[in-house]
Amino acid sequence: MPFRWARWTGLFASLLWLGITTGNAWADPLSPTGALRTLIGPTSLSEPPETEHPTPPPTEPTASATTSDPTPQAGETRLPTVSQRIGHKELFDSLHRDDDYGFKSLFDTLHDPNKKSKKWYEKLNLRGYSQVRYGRTAGQDPNGAEPFLLGDRLVNGRAENFFIRRSRIILFGDISEHLYLYIQPDFASTQVGSQTANNFAQLRDLYADVYLTTDKVHRVRVGLSKVPFGFENMQSSQNRIPLDRTDGLNSGVAPNERDVGVIYYWTPEDKQELLRDLVAGGLKGSGNYGIFGLGVYNGQGGSQFEQNLNLHTMARFTWPFQLSSGQVVEMSVQGYTGDFVVEGTAIRALGEGAAITPIGTRSNGGRSGFRDQRIAGTFVYYPQPFGIQAEWNVGEGPGLSADQTEVQVRSLRGGYVMAMYKYDTEVHGNLIPYCRYQYYRGGYRSVSNAPYGHHDQLDLGVEWHFLRELELTFEYSFVDGINLNAVNQVGMMPYQDFSGNIIRLQLQFNY
Repeated sequence: MPFRWARWTGLFASLLWLGITTGNAWADPLSPTGALRTLIGPTSLSEPPETEHPTPPPTEPTASATTSDPTPQAGETRLPTVSQRIGHKELFDSLHRDDDYGFKSLFDTLHDPNKKSKKWYEKLNLRGYSQVRYGRTAGQDPNGAEPFLLGDRLVNGRAENFFIRRSRIILFGDISEHLYLYIQPDFASTQVGSQTANNFAQLRDLYADVYLTTDKVHRVRVGLSKVPFGFENMQSSQNRIPLDRTDGLNSGVAPNERDVGVIYYWTPEDKQELLRDLVAGGLKGSGNYGIFGLGVYNGQGGSQFEQNLNLHTMARFTWPFQLSSGQVVEMSVQGYTGDFVVEGTAIRALGEGAAITPIGTRSNGGRSGFRDQRIAGTFVYYPQPFGIQAEWNVGEGPGLSADQTEVQVRSLRGGYVMAMYKYDTEVHGNLIPYCRYQYYRGGYRSVSNAPYGHHDQLDLGVEWHFLRELELTFEYSFVDGINLNAVNQVGMMPYQDFSGNIIRLQLQFNY
């Protein structure tokens, strides 16, 4: 057997050497192989028959010919080279032409030489916004826990003053008729595990919309983007009226409301225009997340490593429409399903005994994850000038057990209802006073140990958009809900309830 392999290897090496050394000689009639070619004619392996690609008549020498292929002298006979016989163009596919080969060919699908259009990088736009916030705990139950909110964790009862809530710069634009690009970093993120530092840069969005049709009715979104679950989750924080999203809906897509995946969107042309006008007209729309959407994504949340082999699957259908009076109404249904892996941290169950990491967390037997699925309904009566916005969802997902020793699949439910009024002034912009009540009973999957509890909150506030580039929001909240901080101290029960009031003020500048 070794001799047989050696024999075949030697034969192959000999044929390879022969092919390399005779490649040029094959075309030379004075060489032995050239003479052989004259006798046997063209072969199917080396070149096509002369009748398929006739030799063109001699032409004036090109620049390249004068350097590497001198013009034949008078009386000299030269056979055409192999590349001349088979034709250069057969080496190029439909995207790479011989006159554009190389770096330029990377852009030939974006630049039609017969059209005068902008270069791809000239089609991109730059915008952004930043939010500077002040927050304080205005009062609390002395027998309860300190505040620790899902949407605003810097309100903690101990160290509260000014901070930068968000600082975004967005690069976006249609690169071509078939490609839209959107990149959004946030420069006010808090690093996971950090207790003393913030304002780190972190990628929030990076996706491409691939238009299957030039009317943009059918598109596929690929990359890191928002999961289309919940109207307020899809709303940009730049456009949303209240300062933060509600726990009932946001707990299903936290952290960051985003994930990496592939989502198909269908949006008829008339609905594209309506969804665009709801944002541009100041009516607090969610943006274009399709009339119908269907997709898959990792499931662990934005900027988080995937932890299992399971993909989350989502679907959404919404229908915005305009009444004869001009009033716009939107109704939606959406849902998702998958398996979520819960991170763990040490606690003392019920404040007693030794420190443990609950069973079922990633480091304690829960690497495959827990069933995580929800379905939600949405109703929006846009503020023209009076508006109502309401959402409700039910499902099941990871939640810490009542004895705080293990993570289980537990039921959940919750939602909110908000009333608002949009008042436009002649000189001082517009004001939107609002009142929102939120309710949630369930687990917080994105928080270590997936603490399970309740959250009730009443928000009273007003947004004053006094200049196009500036808006001020004041909000006073009555909160009764679980503290999400994992306490690991003897005699202190983790995840106790906070009951108290919070006051916050935020200035947002748009650019």
